[in-house]
Amino acid sequence: MATLFISDLHLCPSRPQVSRLFRDFLAGPARQADTLYILGDLFEYWAGDDDLDEAFIAGHCAALRDLAAAGVRIFFMAGNRDFLAGDGFARAAGLSLLPEPAVIELGGVATLLLHGDTLCTDDAAYQAFRSEVRSPDWKQAFLALPLVQRKARIEVLRRESEAQKQGKPWDIMDVSPDAVSRILTFHRCQRLIHGHTHRPARHTLEIEGRPCERWVLPDWYESGGYLACGQDGCRLVPL
Repeated sequence: MATLFISDLHLCPSRPQVSRLFRDFLAGPARQADTLYILGDLFEYWAGDDDLDEAFIAGHCAALRDLAAAGVRIFFMAGNRDFLAGDGFARAAGLSLLPEPAVIELGGVATLLLHGDTLCTDDAAYQAFRSEVRSPDWKQAFLALPLVQRKARIEVLRRESEAQKQGKPWDIMDVSPDAVSRILTFHRCQRLIHGHTHRPARHTLEIEGRPCERWVLPDWYESGGYLACGQDGCRLVPL
């Protein structure tokens, strides 16, 4: 049985076609897997685990819980949009939270898992913002706000982020090759799997004489897809 990887679905009520595609994926290919890894940005945003009763979120958590009940192990690594998802979400969706970075053995290959935004080191402004919002003090203060205020603040941050992207060069928002080499060397891995950049591909590189590969997962804005890995390697599968 295969191990599957997805990321960057950005589920939200305004894109019902993506929700349908996700439900079909959970009922089809995912049911044939032994493990599913979700490497961040499953939702367009996550305001806090106290929003779990909202119908849109509850429905997707129930679908994931059904998959887990069918015997598929599910792991979730937070992305830049849903990093506030916590233990409440994990219980509701029947999955396990995965720290970032994470190292697993996959078909006999040491494999490093990331969401991917930490690799975009050339974007100094984004990295500074990321450090701020990931700090325990910021998260504690933000989660102390009423839910409606949190959602309003997130909408402002999303608009600001989109505006800033328009003024950034294309390459600054992609991963840094030096960052890729450094993290693979540090963790002594030969394979890296990540999302975030929405540029699905397989990249090959050599680090200290070792052949390595980097798989970038597709986003689900248009159609979607997943990475399937087994004893014979990995392949990107479109939906």
